[in-house]
Amino acid sequence: MALETENKRLDPYTVSAGVKAAIEDRSKALYLVALMGDRVVGQLMVTLEWSDWRNGDIWWIQSVYVHPDFRKQGVFSRLHEQAEIEARAAGAVMLRLYVEEDNTRAQEVYLKQGIAMTSYRVMEKGLK
Repeated sequence: MALETENKRLDPYTVSAGVKAAIEDRSKALYLVALMGDRVVGQLMVTLEWSDWRNGDIWWIQSVYVHPDFRKQGVFSRLHEQAEIEARAAGAVMLRLYVEEDNTRAQEVYLKQGIAMTSYRVMEKGLK
């Protein structure tokens, strides 16, 4: 997924440990998966950010992936819809995600879901 969307190679051990930690501790993340029969065809992960400005949780949609054979079939739309339903039920104040600047295909999909561009830029500093 990271190789395709961000051209990054990830350490499989680290990723497996991270996914396991999130599955075992919902305070870390929530995974939503799309199934066709018994096959996982799409996924997204949600993490929480507390907003003091809004006095509520922002649900960050991350690790979005839809298998190439199932793209343009509404898989992300259904995942996003379910994330929104669960976020509203949990009292979240906003959904937010980041997208690579050059991933215009994903940006078009997100815009169709009512997810707007913002003026914010994501900055980071690696610690490990």
